[in-house]
Amino acid sequence: MNRTKIVLPIIIISQFCCTSLWFAGNGVINDLVTTFGLNDNAIAYLTSAVQFGFIIGTLLFALFSITDRYSPSKVFFISAFLGALFNFSIIFGNQSLLSLISLRFFTGFFLAGIYPVGMKIATDYFDKGLGKSLGFLVGALVLGTALPHLLKEYMQAYSWKNILISISILSFVGGLLMLLFVPNGPYRKAGTKLDLTICFSIFKIKKFRKAAFGYFGHMWELYTFWFLVPSLLKLYKTIHPQINFNIPLLSFLIIGIGAISCVLAGYLAEKFSPQKIAFNALFLSCVCCVISPFIFLTQHEFLFISFLLFWGMVVIADSPLFSTIVAQNAPSKDKGTALTIVNCIGFAITIVSIQTISYFQNSIDSNFIFMILAIGPILGLFGFSKRNILN
Repeated sequence: MNRTKIVLPIIIISQFCCTSLWFAGNGVINDLVTTFGLNDNAIAYLTSAVQFGFIIGTLLFALFSITDRYSPSKVFFISAFLGALFNFSIIFGNQSLLSLISLRFFTGFFLAGIYPVGMKIATDYFDKGLGKSLGFLVGALVLGTALPHLLKEYMQAYSWKNILISISILSFVGGLLMLLFVPNGPYRKAGTKLDLTICFSIFKIKKFRKAAFGYFGHMWELYTFWFLVPSLLKLYKTIHPQINFNIPLLSFLIIGIGAISCVLAGYLAEKFSPQKIAFNALFLSCVCCVISPFIFLTQHEFLFISFLLFWGMVVIADSPLFSTIVAQNAPSKDKGTALTIVNCIGFAITIVSIQTISYFQNSIDSNFIFMILAIGPILGLFGFSKRNILN
């Protein structure tokens, strides 16, 4: 059997299983608030704790070139196991907000050995058609991120602890699959020595830098939108009391539909180029940010949900394409470090974005605060303009 044929499906399944750790806390946040007596700001703190852990993890992984110097599959497995362990630990004892933040921080830290490492493994196997491969891979991330919302809906009869246990088991299984079935790829060029300057010198490459800036603008919006999805649905129900819909299920669909757009964007990129598709997706998501305050005025539930579903598609469609362009414009021996440091900076931006939106939500009673999400795409479009991407 040609092992290469099963590599992409295994990477996709593993990525899906392991990235479900990301929003595991958000999927059971109401139970955590009730069980441990947390305040209303807990969801923002717990979400940011994961992001901050991921930032520190990616920074260290990048500085020490972990994924370029060591077997990516082994790094993936160890990270998946430890991430699952910290996620699982939430069910024990009488947790405080500080202990929960710590556990979510370390979960995020080891996600640094999952998401960018999975992309690194894909670049080691696929030279041609990388955009399509990363489209499937980021699509798996999207479904993994949305999964806790679905589990929350369909495991209501079970304890919230069972949801966290299920997600931890998924993560371990995903890491094990990667370890057993995905050896080092044919395009892998291992780094032979520690070079702490790579994270800085790589930004001297013009096309790499432009792709990175576009990705940073995209990241300002992405995770904050995912974080806001349940709040957007609740707000619409508050404004229109006659409306009644299933928030956990819709949250899963609005986030999860991005998996389809990632795959579609990957195929379109092969025909029209990753640069053009990424630019157009970023532009459309920017438009969604700008008009979002006005969509709450509609009395038509179908129109509101359709808008959020469309936003859920375009907000993530450019992600695999920016990663593709980043990987294509980085030296072969430094691809893992390049993807990791770009992820590090991108997720640092998400913390600022999430905390900014949370502050204004608590301070200002206005739907226009959601227009803040447009700041990132506007700057990203400016840095990654059509004039620039053709150079």
